[in-house]
Amino acid sequence: MSGGQYVAAVYGVVFVFLLAYVAIIAAKLARLQRDTRELVELARAGRPEPRTAEPVTAETTRGA
Repeated sequence: MSGGQYVAAVYGVVFVFLLAYVAIIAAKLARLQRDTRELVELARAGRPEPRTAEPVTAETTRGA
């Protein structure tokens, strides 16, 4: 192989990796858009927030 063929091979490898990177980022972006759309729909539906446990304070631990 001549020097030019090596350069072409390296460019090909870099192109394949770049293409794979762009595909991965596109998939992540699609998932993020889907999650964001779901959150917007939930917010518009006005669903109540899930209940959380009461915070632990000194008063609540004294009775235990």
